[in-house]
Amino acid sequence: MGRHLSGNDGVRVRDVEVLSSDWYVLRRTTFDMRHRDGHWSTEQRETHDRGNGATVLLYDVARRTVLLTRQFRFPAYVNGHPDGLLIETAAGLLDDDDPVTAVRREAEEETGHRVGELTHVFDVFMSPGSVTERLHFYAGPYDAGTRTAGGGGLADEGEDIEVLELDVDEALAAIGATIVDAKTILLLQWAALSGPFAR
Repeated sequence: MGRHLSGNDGVRVRDVEVLSSDWYVLRRTTFDMRHRDGHWSTEQRETHDRGNGATVLLYDVARRTVLLTRQFRFPAYVNGHPDGLLIETAAGLLDDDDPVTAVRREAEEETGHRVGELTHVFDVFMSPGSVTERLHFYAGPYDAGTRTAGGGGLADEGEDIEVLELDVDEALAAIGATIVDAKTILLLQWAALSGPFAR
């Protein structure tokens, strides 16, 4: 991956090495890069490829609520989060699906709601300094009629997900305090600024 890139004539890939291939693929790439002043240098970067993903904010305009999840995230825990339990929008990797199919699957598995109409919000590189993942952002309405199951994720994949329904103003006020997940913050701010809860 990366050997045949041709979109930037100021970057010439020389070598790609696979360092690890487990839950994600870790590669070290050596490339020549032309700087703005015209000189060339040889650089090395490691990239973590875990695949692309999709996330969805479920909202109820009439009741002014959003449906979020809470689950244990070891990387956050080991990096200083008090208990590792993060409040998030439903999300997951695409695997072999297109983003819409994947986000519908993840929403139903995690929240127990079958999403109907979806709004594509934007696509974002979440950590472009080292992670290749592009995350596709969506939003969609939910209500009592969209519930098909209890949610909670897939036990055989080790998921143990709590479903949370929050008042949107409460969720917005929690940003930076109890809501510290980037994708969730982006979708909540979008919902308040130009989405379903914009005033």
